[in-house]
Amino acid sequence: MSQFEYFIVLAEMRTGSNFLEANLNAFEGIECHGEAFNPSFVGYPNTPDLFGITHDLRERNPFMLLEAIKTKSNGIGGFRFFSSHDDRILETCLNDPHCAKIVLLRNPIESYVSLKIARATDQWKLTNAKHLKKQVVDFDASEFEDHLEGMQEFQVRILNALQKSGQTAFYIAYEDLQDVEILNGLARYLGCETQLKGIDQKLKKQNPESLRDKVGNFKEMENSLAALDRFNLYRTPNFEPRRGPVIPTFYAASKSKVLFMPLRGGPVDAVKQWMADLDEVSVDDLKTGFKQKSLRQWKATHPGHRSFTVLRHPVARAHAAFCDHILATGPGSFFEIRKTLKNAYNLPIPMKGPDSNYTPAVHRTAFIGFLEFLKSNLARQTGIRVDPSWASQLAVLQGMSTVTLPDLVLREEWLREDLAIIAAQIGMNEMPPPAHVTDPHAEQLSQIYDSEIEAAARAVYQKDYVAFGFANWR
Repeated sequence: MSQFEYFIVLAEMRTGSNFLEANLNAFEGIECHGEAFNPSFVGYPNTPDLFGITHDLRERNPFMLLEAIKTKSNGIGGFRFFSSHDDRILETCLNDPHCAKIVLLRNPIESYVSLKIARATDQWKLTNAKHLKKQVVDFDASEFEDHLEGMQEFQVRILNALQKSGQTAFYIAYEDLQDVEILNGLARYLGCETQLKGIDQKLKKQNPESLRDKVGNFKEMENSLAALDRFNLYRTPNFEPRRGPVIPTFYAASKSKVLFMPLRGGPVDAVKQWMADLDEVSVDDLKTGFKQKSLRQWKATHPGHRSFTVLRHPVARAHAAFCDHILATGPGSFFEIRKTLKNAYNLPIPMKGPDSNYTPAVHRTAFIGFLEFLKSNLARQTGIRVDPSWASQLAVLQGMSTVTLPDLVLREEWLREDLAIIAAQIGMNEMPPPAHVTDPHAEQLSQIYDSEIEAAARAVYQKDYVAFGFANWR
């Protein structure tokens, strides 16, 4: 008799979770139900429901589906879960000793390249090698660091939850998926007595070539990775080093003793340019990618340094996040979230980006709908992650406080005056002026802003309004 009532496969995209699921379902007495809590669909794309529970019903009450998986599966039931899935379910499963945890890991650079290829080719599964789509992709250091940071953060959260509750998980690496004995051991862990004689080979490995053949700027990738700490720790649950959630996004001036601690969704580009102008260098010369150790070293070698962050009005910040990540379709946009907001929340968002039919009136309707979504999202009532770009600024600052605090909290509307204080404190008699326009979306917002938008933003960010004393945007 198994000690578990159900299981969760904790993984990320392109780590082999489809292959693992196919082999789990080959066991009599184990049933895995895909990505049951994916924000965009229930179980599998284009599947209307799971156990009769639709996407809309699951969004309102995800625990109804969780209970169905526990009680209606053929044998022990479970599902695959990624860090972008419904956080309400993750917290419940991590704290439930009757839930078996299977942690699937893969070398982060391999999963990163595989993910880029899948997005470029739109091929996520392969059952016939004749249909394989090949693509050479380019490595982007900043993009990879975000990918790595997300994987590390997810793994540390899992590990800490297990440690605090006295539980253990079954850790399995991507390479282990080809070992039938390890898969049989996993089945025994789940309380299944049947065993496999061979691996299910219906799914074919995509892009089996070496990284050198799949990455166009392979030499640049080698040089970038050489500057990072070794990250190939996928066989251990620790994923060292344990970095703070936002330290890698800090920026230090090239020469001056200034440290910028950005709040995503704020005037980050304008401040970075000011810091570069301060030392008459380019933005690329700013120091970033800090970890806790390197941040302490920078502070120790720069006595008299000043650190700061910049607040943006909640209305403008939510609008910037909407324009940059939801409305836009290029780099930095959140395609899956945009699709969910359009289909599940009925936001009038053009899937290919704004066109001639996207009028200010339509933009206003879409933005108000986004604010209504944020109210539920920040209250953890949706299956979509709370992204740092629209998390409350108070919560982000509280997260920073676990490692360090800024000396000064500046305001976007007073940026010239506030930056002058910074310049004076580090001994400068003159400073370059910051950009006149720090929010590229302000003019578009001014066309639609009214009391209804202000009230909707206040309903979402009441804590920020109270903590920082924000008045109306205009």
